[in-house]
Amino acid sequence: MCSHQPSCPSSDGHTAHVVAAHPEQGWNLLCTGAIVFDDSGELLPDGSVVAPHRVPAERLAMAA
Repeated sequence: MCSHQPSCPSSDGHTAHVVAAHPEQGWNLLCTGAIVFDDSGELLPDGSVVAPHRVPAERLAMAA
């Protein structure tokens, strides 16, 4: 799906470009065919899922 030369690595979502942004819905389509979600989860072109990378609650800053 990626038309860049050289092609973006399919396993590296950090170098792929956004081809369709839907911030109001919380997701973006990358040129590799992967869909990335605002919660850091991903749906890869082969149908596999990458679970969100959540920070443990004790590491979150508490509001004063």
